[in-house]
Amino acid sequence: MTMSPRLRRLGLIVHVTSSVGWVGAVAAFLALALIGMTSQDPGTVRGVYLVMEPAAWYALVPFACAALITGIVQSLGTPWGLFRHYWILFKLLINAVATAVLLIYMGTFKSMAETAADPEASLSSVRNFSPVLHSVLALVVLLLAMILAVYKPRGVTPYGRRKHGRRKQHGRRESVSQPVAMPVPRP
Repeated sequence: MTMSPRLRRLGLIVHVTSSVGWVGAVAAFLALALIGMTSQDPGTVRGVYLVMEPAAWYALVPFACAALITGIVQSLGTPWGLFRHYWILFKLLINAVATAVLLIYMGTFKSMAETAADPEASLSSVRNFSPVLHSVLALVVLLLAMILAVYKPRGVTPYGRRKHGRRKQHGRRESVSQPVAMPVPRP
């Protein structure tokens, strides 16, 4: 089912907003992780690791899930489809894997918060390089997904070629609103 142009634009706004929000939240987590690694103030270091878990539940996880769900809705509700183009499949894979890794990583956030809350724990045991590494990797992966979304490299999947062939056999013409191998026209 193809969405109306109005609904498609609304869905696109929600998808772009959640995707950019996810990137922004990851950048904020990178800043927090760097503060936790470099600050000499024990209260600041402990505070950083205490705030990461709840902030991840209220920012990272909702943005990640929203980006994944709205991306699927966008692809299913537009002529691009979910399985017709490799760039869409790669974005789906990036989103799904990144969201799964984030949900698994939530246990690490909890562990770091428990260590930071222990007044007996030394500052060196509170500091953890893992959030720096994961934030940098997440930024790289999410920026790759954005590059794919903007440039939409050519490459139709075998399923997309079959769908395109069926449309030609039934005498349907491809229109601008139903792209198969061409990028979406810019407004």
